[in-house]
Amino acid sequence: MEDESRIQEAVKLQGEVVRKLKSEKACKEKIDEEVAKLLELKAQLGDGKHHFVLKTAKGTRDYNPKQMAIREKVFNTITSCFKRHGAETIDTPVFELKETLTGKYGEDSKLIYDLKDQGGELLSLRYDLTVPFARYLAMNKITNIKRYHIAKVYRRDNPAMTRGRYREFYQCDFDIAGQYDAMIADAECLRIVYEILSELDLGDFRIKVNDRRILDGMFAVCGVPDDKFRTICSTVDKLDKMPWEEVKREMVNEKGLAQEAADQIGEYVSMQGGMELAERLIQDPKMLKSKLACDGLSDIKLLFSYLQVFQVTDKVVFDLSLARGLDYYTGIIYEAVLGQGGVPVVTTDAQNGAGDECVSVGSVAGGGRYDGLVGMFDPKGRKVPCVGVSIGIERIFSIMEQKAETSAQKIRTTEVQVMVASAQKNLLEERLKLVTELWKAGIKAEVMYKKNPKLLSQLQHCEEAGIPLVAILGEQELRDGVVKLRVVATREEMDISRGDLIAEIQRRTLDA
Repeated sequence: MEDESRIQEAVKLQGEVVRKLKSEKACKEKIDEEVAKLLELKAQLGDGKHHFVLKTAKGTRDYNPKQMAIREKVFNTITSCFKRHGAETIDTPVFELKETLTGKYGEDSKLIYDLKDQGGELLSLRYDLTVPFARYLAMNKITNIKRYHIAKVYRRDNPAMTRGRYREFYQCDFDIAGQYDAMIADAECLRIVYEILSELDLGDFRIKVNDRRILDGMFAVCGVPDDKFRTICSTVDKLDKMPWEEVKREMVNEKGLAQEAADQIGEYVSMQGGMELAERLIQDPKMLKSKLACDGLSDIKLLFSYLQVFQVTDKVVFDLSLARGLDYYTGIIYEAVLGQGGVPVVTTDAQNGAGDECVSVGSVAGGGRYDGLVGMFDPKGRKVPCVGVSIGIERIFSIMEQKAETSAQKIRTTEVQVMVASAQKNLLEERLKLVTELWKAGIKAEVMYKKNPKLLSQLQHCEEAGIPLVAILGEQELRDGVVKLRVVATREEMDISRGDLIAEIQRRTLDA
């Protein structure tokens, strides 16, 4: 009885928490989380039976058939692009040894999902597809490969479902491993991002590029101590989410950087441009003091020369504020962001307000060069140079779903080409015989699971499901050896001989 009173009091308090959140118009995820707690408490007061709370785990979601149709279309576009560029595919386990992932992600390592000890092995869910790829190369002694990998990864992040940030989500990676001449493979990765974002028709976008060596050289000449490079880099990486003043405050107040050094960094990270900016920085007296920075700037110049040939420079900008926080990057880094409104116009001095600025709606692709990662796994430390890109598929899905909701265009959730229907009763077996013939010919067909369905019901199903054709059987058609083929959109009907039916359906659904 005492336990029941305690639970009732807890239910009352939890109910107040939920009501308060709703009155304050808190975010849906937070309300759902607290409602779930309330339901769990109420379940304990029930009839003694266990009541399940029907919800998906935090940071995950279900996808209905309409959403899955959109996802399949996006995946097909991306896969086709990867294949067009000559990639083959691999797969790796969803979990790795914990030591494989440890120390590869810098400050983001705290987001790795660790699993319980399983028979003496400490395991973690994969955080991305790049580190497992590097382990795969080292383990199989592969020195060159062009591969793509589409699979789920896991991050113990604070989810923001409306912005496409989840704890379980897909990544679509394309990587080129091998010893090649500088910047050719890197330029192709940027061309791939350009092709995918153009084909998906997501709106205006730009691809920001930088180089880890330029960042490190910039930090050195600005007076950042060696042991603070990575942590300051991680702060610079927040410039797409925070204004410069807040980033500077974090550098100085939280990370102990001298204010003078932060001010010098501020001058550089405000710069954006193209090949001309790289040429100008190579002559910069401060940058000249760093061989590392000069090497990076020379490669940026070379990269832009290849990008001109690939015809993508209209969307690519050299941006010194781009940092990308992952520890394994060693050279070129890049990130694609979508813009709102007109074509993004990039200035060389955004901080001073010259030119028009593009409103970013978040990164939808990113990647870079990671020449040292495979060597971390190789017993002899043999390096395999690698460069790659990852498409931010969940954000793309969110945008595509929003577009589908506002569009009047109907989304088909099946690929059925023809419905086998009957105009009279007692023709179930004849319908089943015909649909079997169509299946054997490779035609996507279906039939209603009723002995005597009404013709109107069958035709309505076709209209609702977007099925383009109906093959109608009747007693007269069976006697004449024909099938009445109906075009759903126009309601046009024609008698087709049974022997010609398959060819006629294939002709009419060639582009469907």
